[in-house]
Amino acid sequence: MRPLNAMRSSSRTPSATSTQDHATRSWQEILAPYARSDTRRAVAELLNTGLPFLVLAAALFYGAGRYGWAALPLAVPAAALLVRLFMIQHDCGHGSFFKSRRTNDLLGRTLGVLTLTPYVFWRQSHAIHHATSGNLDRRGIGDVTTLTVREYRALSAWRRLLYRIYRHPLILFGIGPAYLFVIRHRVPTGSPFRHPRIWASILGTDAAIAAVLFLLVLTVGPRAFLLGYLPMILLASSMGVWLFYIQHQFADTYWAAETDWDFRAAALQGSSFYDLPRFLHWLTGYIGFHHIHHLSSKVPSYHLRACFAQNPELREARRVTLLDSLRCLRLALWDEERRALVPFRAATIDLQPHAFRARG
Repeated sequence: MRPLNAMRSSSRTPSATSTQDHATRSWQEILAPYARSDTRRAVAELLNTGLPFLVLAAALFYGAGRYGWAALPLAVPAAALLVRLFMIQHDCGHGSFFKSRRTNDLLGRTLGVLTLTPYVFWRQSHAIHHATSGNLDRRGIGDVTTLTVREYRALSAWRRLLYRIYRHPLILFGIGPAYLFVIRHRVPTGSPFRHPRIWASILGTDAAIAAVLFLLVLTVGPRAFLLGYLPMILLASSMGVWLFYIQHQFADTYWAAETDWDFRAAALQGSSFYDLPRFLHWLTGYIGFHHIHHLSSKVPSYHLRACFAQNPELREARRVTLLDSLRCLRLALWDEERRALVPFRAATIDLQPHAFRARG
């Protein structure tokens, strides 16, 4: 990932400016050929993910029942394929995986039982995320909670501690995902009369999950279920949250107040190009080309790589490598003056300028 200052300096050059202006005028034209569903490709993607997942899950349950903990390594590839199935569900939610909305919704609801994600509920909150990503005045739905330095300083000591706990990697990628997928997605909120489809989505998914898990326990036994299913679902949850986190939580990301917020800028500057090895791109449903996805959610995952490779304008995105992504773990606050995500230490130092000068 290029340093923030370098990114800003390069954005002032005439060539970069002209490229940006050209891209702004022609994004729809650039993306239109890729924003089309391909039924053959969609079926192939579903089969090359779903079938290996079912085989691995069966092997995991059999091994857990027969060999106990020795079968746990199988939970890792099974969880990874479950994440890829979630990415297919994600495409269905955007209406991009198949041409037919009915087919997308049917597959999305079915996969939601496997991923513990109520399809209609998630589709609605995720649509809000796309419409508000990077908007400081519309935070709170479908995103990772992020405070500004000013907001953090205004908190009481107790609430600062709570926010620090929330942003700790153990919570964000361990306890948090388990709570979100296993518990939070099971409980509808708000009035059932005002949000009947959301309640139906959550409760219907809960009923289907309960039926599947009951049959699973009867088939493989409680021991194999506990040693096989739980590690797989917990690993998949953590992987999924990590991918979502790194797509927007990096140093030179984009946040702006409502009056200054721009959809294209939020997509190109606030969504990362997660530069992964080719196999990991496939395994994560190509969601690493996240800036393209935010420019047009109608581009199905199986077209994202080709879209990136064939259009140089799209290569100026915020590039995050695997090593860069690990460094992003320390970032926690949006500094409106520096226009960057910063660690807690930056806010603490600024709060104690005299002590900082003394140490210097």
